[in-house]
Amino acid sequence: MTGRTPRAPLAIVTCEASRALAERVADSLGVPIVPSKETWFACGEGKIEIEGNVRGSDLYIFQAPIAPGDARSTYDRFMMTLHAVEAARLADASYVTAVLPYYPGARQDKRKGRTREGISAGLFARFLEAAGAHRVVSVEIHNEAISGMFNPSRCRMENIFLHKMYSHWIADQGLAGDIVAAPDVGGLERARYYAEDLNLGLAVISKERDYRTPNRVLTSTLIGDVKDMDVLLVDDIIDTAGSVVAAVTELRDNGARNVTVACAHPVFSGPAWDRLTGLAEKAEQEGWRFRVVGTTSIEHTDAPDWYLACDIAELLGRVIRSINSRGSVTYAQEH
Repeated sequence: MTGRTPRAPLAIVTCEASRALAERVADSLGVPIVPSKETWFACGEGKIEIEGNVRGSDLYIFQAPIAPGDARSTYDRFMMTLHAVEAARLADASYVTAVLPYYPGARQDKRKGRTREGISAGLFARFLEAAGAHRVVSVEIHNEAISGMFNPSRCRMENIFLHKMYSHWIADQGLAGDIVAAPDVGGLERARYYAEDLNLGLAVISKERDYRTPNRVLTSTLIGDVKDMDVLLVDDIIDTAGSVVAAVTELRDNGARNVTVACAHPVFSGPAWDRLTGLAEKAEQEGWRFRVVGTTSIEHTDAPDWYLACDIAELLGRVIRSINSRGSVTYAQEH
């Protein structure tokens, strides 16, 4: 549902790492991308120049903090986002929104009992505010409390929930299964949304983690019955895939038949591809089906046949249209 008169002419600028997604969003909205030039100097500094007129516009700047195949780091791309936001403010755009489908630092949202470390999610929020962003749009952020790290009088966080669109897409692929499982207690509420959307039961794997070592799980216990069922395992982020392999193994050990792993953000760093490929090969040898589905919040080209990607461009387009026309973002992400 859209609102009334657009608050300002709609415009889109993209950093190079997010160009493919931004172009699909622009096509869905029927607006061209404003030309821009991203430059990296030999010393490692970068800048971006907006080459079209954005004065008085409602401007959306796209960036992919995680971009497989891009030699630049997440921090490089985040700095380029700040350059783009400042350039837009200096070019007199009326509203500037940073569209970061994957919010950088989202898993660094608290100290977890350690007192001498920073809270990077809040640090990045303050950087975006200081650069001049009026709003940040992210998808399925790791912790909703990150929205409270922004000062709403300066910059607001818009967290886009995927489950309504994504669960139906998964069902259309024939991968919904018989029961939804959460890989840990922290993801139980997210899994419950999918279970409700798909009218399925719910199970959860309780984990004991070693927070002194990243991505290390000590023990896990399944709560719920998955025997002879096709399971949809739902998570927000797959990073190195160690937890995924452990969770799938736990489900199979408890009698699960086929397993589909769905995530919002397929980071797939380090050993992830090897681990998931090994799991896919094991499934083929043993005669059960293994699939991983992710979204284009992080884009992977030349992916193997066990991986499917759900395009979020149309969803982002609806959200942007609703913001621009003072409509309901909740309605946009559910319809």
